[in-house]
Amino acid sequence: MTEQPLKDRTIFVAEDEYYAADDLRRELTRLGAKVIGPAPMLDRAVEMIEEAENIDGAILDINLGGELIYPAADLLADRRVPFLFATGYDKTVIPSRFDVVTRCEKPIGPDRLASAVAALILKHES
Repeated sequence: MTEQPLKDRTIFVAEDEYYAADDLRRELTRLGAKVIGPAPMLDRAVEMIEEAENIDGAILDINLGGELIYPAADLLADRRVPFLFATGYDKTVIPSRFDVVTRCEKPIGPDRLASAVAALILKHES
């Protein structure tokens, strides 16, 4: 992995828990990433993805205020953007079309999520 794998990368974040979202945003920014979001609701997540010119990677909470993130995940998949799920949900709840998507089990620190999305982006580019 390069020394600063997130420097100048655009990372989309969908997370409805304020403190977790803010901690993740701060960690990604500290690592040199530009952060889109955090989006706390599905409709806002979809809107942000559609408006973004470029997204290098994404971190998605599966449940945003009672709505499941899957429509936003489908948009990212259509754009070939690598993403991971940060969730407390068991993998059996995730539709089979997302079987290959990395699932990081909460609770997980922002540093580990940042490392996971960086590794995902580098793998996607190789």
